[in-house]
Amino acid sequence: MYKTPCSRLSGFVGATVKQKLVQNVPRSHQTARSLIQLHGRDPSKWLTYQHLNFLKRQYVAKNNSELHQRAVPKRAPVLAIVDERDDDGVERQVERIPTITSAVADAAPQPDDVAGTTRPEISTSKATTGDAAAQNETVSRVVARRDETPHVQVETDETREARLDRQWKQLKVDVADLPDVYARLSKIKLTALVVTTAAAGFAMAPVPFNPIMFFVSSLGTGLASCAANSTNQYFEVPFDSNMNRTKNRPLVRGQISPLHAVSFALACGVPGVALLTLAVNPLTGFLGALNIFLYTCCYTPLKRLSISNTWVGAVVGAIPPVMGWTAATGCLEPGALLLGGFLYSWQFPHFNALSWNLREDYSRGGYRMMSVTHPAMCKRVALRHSLALIALATAAPALDLTTWTFPVISLPINLYISYLAFDFYRKGDRGSARKLFFCSLWHLPMLLLLALTCKKYSRRQEGAAPPPAPLPLALPAN
Repeated sequence: MYKTPCSRLSGFVGATVKQKLVQNVPRSHQTARSLIQLHGRDPSKWLTYQHLNFLKRQYVAKNNSELHQRAVPKRAPVLAIVDERDDDGVERQVERIPTITSAVADAAPQPDDVAGTTRPEISTSKATTGDAAAQNETVSRVVARRDETPHVQVETDETREARLDRQWKQLKVDVADLPDVYARLSKIKLTALVVTTAAAGFAMAPVPFNPIMFFVSSLGTGLASCAANSTNQYFEVPFDSNMNRTKNRPLVRGQISPLHAVSFALACGVPGVALLTLAVNPLTGFLGALNIFLYTCCYTPLKRLSISNTWVGAVVGAIPPVMGWTAATGCLEPGALLLGGFLYSWQFPHFNALSWNLREDYSRGGYRMMSVTHPAMCKRVALRHSLALIALATAAPALDLTTWTFPVISLPINLYISYLAFDFYRKGDRGSARKLFFCSLWHLPMLLLLALTCKKYSRRQEGAAPPPAPLPLALPAN
């Protein structure tokens, strides 16, 4: 009963799949040929990461399947260009000034030409005396100008260099500038904050301090952070160019090529994750790779899609102290999650206050931040997580992470940042946002330092069994 319709349906599906495969075969062959011709091209057109279709969509300008990141110089309008060759055989472009305008040429009387014919004279019967004098003066100037030889301005080396300096040109990579370029590409200040929080997590772990493991874990965490930040800048080049805060980044200015930036990210990410996995432990290496994935593949695209990017970015910032804890202990415990909670809640008053004064910039870049699309929620979330820091500080001694002194001595700074967050929630102006942001800069290191001073002793020192008491010597019986 259903045999004929099912047969038709299967035949239709098969024909559709076959048609799709036939359409995709030339593309695959073209991609293979482009990969084979990698070293056969001119060095300036070698295959880079920009030729891949997935990465090609990240850029706006395309020209003959090749992407040009730098802008084309805007040429000044030139009326006439004459190519001249001097004695040395060097071509120079000079500008010829036009003789007269067409309107004046049509209205001006001209002298007799070679053939002896004369042009019709201008009728001045209806003109006043002043207009006639002005017209005669104009005619005399036009006649004198036609008799002169057109002026030709020869471009010298100095004028040529000055003209080229006014144009946009591609910057050449200087080896001496590479350290500064790499520092800005990896966002060195943000990387330093990540390493600091990971070091705090390592120091807070209730185990004896191991300086070699501390150095290795900090180095691996820093390399992973450099890789994530470099990849983030690679994907956001067209959007960073629209923002005043990010328009001077190396990739936007063209100081290095996209291939150079991606190669630097791989040179940092692969050794960093391998170092955390092999030299520390697999759990820490997994967290490092997860952090790179969340930052580059989740947080970066979400910035232009949804305000949920702020919560995903807070998770990314909360992972480094957990990595430090797992590097010291080798396991994931409630104390590590509590340290991650401190970083998670701290980022909302910090970033929301920062983004409040950069709303225009984020709007030009096309980023969907709470401060742009949901300003009331931005202030409310900052206040909520500022109050959450007080609750987290109270939970630290309950989880046997610190002594009960920590909630007491950290209460003043937590109350102060909560007060500034409430002021920001109530006013919502630039001044209150600026105060909250600058308070968050010293609040986090102060909070971690207070937690470290109130840290409980290590388990091995507390749980170590006391040495056995010496047995009394038995005196021989008489």
